[in-house]
Amino acid sequence: MNLPFQLSCRPPHLVASFPAPQRMLSWSLTKPGFQVADRVAWREVRNADLPPTEDPCASLARLMGAADLGDAVLLVTSRDITRSHLTQVTVEDDVATCLATVGLSNGERVGQRSRDPVWQPGTVNILLHVARSLSDGAFVETVSIVAEARTAAILDAGIEIGGALVTGSGTDCIVVAAPLGGEPARFAGMHTAIGESVGAAVTQAIREGVEVWRRDFFGAVAARKPAAE
Repeated sequence: MNLPFQLSCRPPHLVASFPAPQRMLSWSLTKPGFQVADRVAWREVRNADLPPTEDPCASLARLMGAADLGDAVLLVTSRDITRSHLTQVTVEDDVATCLATVGLSNGERVGQRSRDPVWQPGTVNILLHVARSLSDGAFVETVSIVAEARTAAILDAGIEIGGALVTGSGTDCIVVAAPLGGEPARFAGMHTAIGESVGAAVTQAIREGVEVWRRDFFGAVAARKPAAE
């Protein structure tokens, strides 16, 4: 696999570092919208990391600055970041690379918020890199393909929480990255090679992630139950 970034996992951080700045689109808590950056960083957090007396975005900015990662586009999770999933798919001349962490213990069905308490938060965080530059419209279209592939993979797994099939978590985040310069692709829908490669890469990563999360989560649930008398 010829990765477009260098990957480092040193808990509590998982960092994808690009050799050159990339254009990115996300709803990252600290760097939302279109950004130019050369790093995307996951931060694994616990409640103690985010004191209730401080704005969470300010807390995260402080933590990332202290780790010399203040310039990175940030993804936040309580999922074990050593449980990451990396896939790459080539369709014709288009290459899509996906790095994801998957947690669904705070899973939701889109359009109906769960009222069940969450004792072990989880999040689906995705970095999707496309190997050629994208127009603004193609960026937005790629985000939609990533979201659709994520949701389809989760639905295929049949995870049910609170009596409803889960479609994602309440804190999911997607980052799409592409190179700067060159003639940008105008379109990235499902009829295109870009869209096919993106959808396949995300589907594979999320399927793997859901299965690993399922084993971890339901194993932890079983361990919390009192032994049968």
